[in-house]
Amino acid sequence: MIKPKNILCSLVLIFSFLLRNQTIAQSNRPHIIIIYTDDMGIGDLSCYNSGWVTTPHIDSLAAGGVKFNNYYSASPVCSPSRAAITTGIFPTELGINTYLHSREGNKKHEQYDFLDPQWPSMARMLQNSGYKTGHIGKWHLGGGRDVDDAPQITEYGFDEYVTTYEGPDPDKLITASNWIWSEQDSIKRWERTGYFVDKTLDFLSRNQKSPCFVNLWPDDMHDPWIPSENYYDDKQAWTGKEAFVQVLKEYDKQIGRLIKGLKDLEIFDNTLIIFTSDNGAYPTFEQIRTNSQRGAKNSLYEGGVRMPFLAHWPNEIEAGTVDSETVLSSVDLLPTISYITGAEIPQNYKGSGENMSKALLGNKPQKRTTDLMWDFGRNKHFNRPKQPHHQSQHLAIRRGPWKLLVNSDGSKKELFHLGDDRNETTNIAKKHPEIAEELSSKVIGWFTTKKKVRE
Repeated sequence: MIKPKNILCSLVLIFSFLLRNQTIAQSNRPHIIIIYTDDMGIGDLSCYNSGWVTTPHIDSLAAGGVKFNNYYSASPVCSPSRAAITTGIFPTELGINTYLHSREGNKKHEQYDFLDPQWPSMARMLQNSGYKTGHIGKWHLGGGRDVDDAPQITEYGFDEYVTTYEGPDPDKLITASNWIWSEQDSIKRWERTGYFVDKTLDFLSRNQKSPCFVNLWPDDMHDPWIPSENYYDDKQAWTGKEAFVQVLKEYDKQIGRLIKGLKDLEIFDNTLIIFTSDNGAYPTFEQIRTNSQRGAKNSLYEGGVRMPFLAHWPNEIEAGTVDSETVLSSVDLLPTISYITGAEIPQNYKGSGENMSKALLGNKPQKRTTDLMWDFGRNKHFNRPKQPHHQSQHLAIRRGPWKLLVNSDGSKKELFHLGDDRNETTNIAKKHPEIAEELSSKVIGWFTTKKKVRE
């Protein structure tokens, strides 16, 4: 018989062991940097494309970590995409439907003027668990134009921030005018990512005693592309392929500077870097920027929402991992990062994603248990690609290999099997009527009951 005293001693030893390991885990929690590139297509990185352009520094993140081939943004345009990655909730349920602009424009698009700070926030969740938090770069979740009552970025859980004109209290060095860039900016358009990298490294260097979370959200991969002052007067070149390639190469160079800076601070090995894009490319240069996928920015076809996604963390992720099975979404990042860091999710939180930490850490692919759903373009005021072939219905849903697009009135139903038809060329809704009807009912029901509409 085991004596009570021995049982008590064993329990004390077990408790001490668990407590010690929890302390070790807490002390080694990773720094986290989410690099959210503006308007980068999946074909813009040479670790995904056929070599038409090279991005060696960004490619090194893929080579040293895990690359996903089935990652989706929650929207084909910036503000709703950013709202979703911030909250882990589909943007239609947040009332952010397209890019935030003037009050009148927001009203036409049936959306609010800014993301309500009462929604859960990844930054606030991490801040409450002991992380130092910083937002550096484009915000576009409220502020700018004639919206002068948007909440400060600190209200979303950030200790510090530096942002552009599309946010409250923009940095004056990069905001000489109320537009994306100006010749009068102290920090020139082609210097902005370097400026944001400097700010990121400065934030990390000042907070080395704490784990840090940084949104690094550069905006210079969004057109107009101004690679040097020689382009000031040539407006036709601002959306041309030559200017784009030059800007991309400078962008890649600055990601290399970030990597070097992390190594100089001796925190590179314990930093989780997530590299992705907010939405699809436009212009696509004959779909080369989408890897021939149908669609583009402002479209729910694959070219508008299927993005590059790299995760790099030398202490935990095995180098050279490629995941072509897991269907991952931006709404998964909040529950996944919560699990990895031990940060507590609010008890009443009802997110749209799921914990995909096994896949994110490169351990093994995971099968989704939830559907991915999108809503974009519900009325005539929304932007769309110029080519009709790339213009999509306003609702979409993916379940396993199946993807369906449809309008909320049930019209223009299209079903694709992405395992067989990645470029969405052949509508097979009539061949699989039961699947088409089930997915159509699901996404229309979601839209009808969950959408938030500005009154």
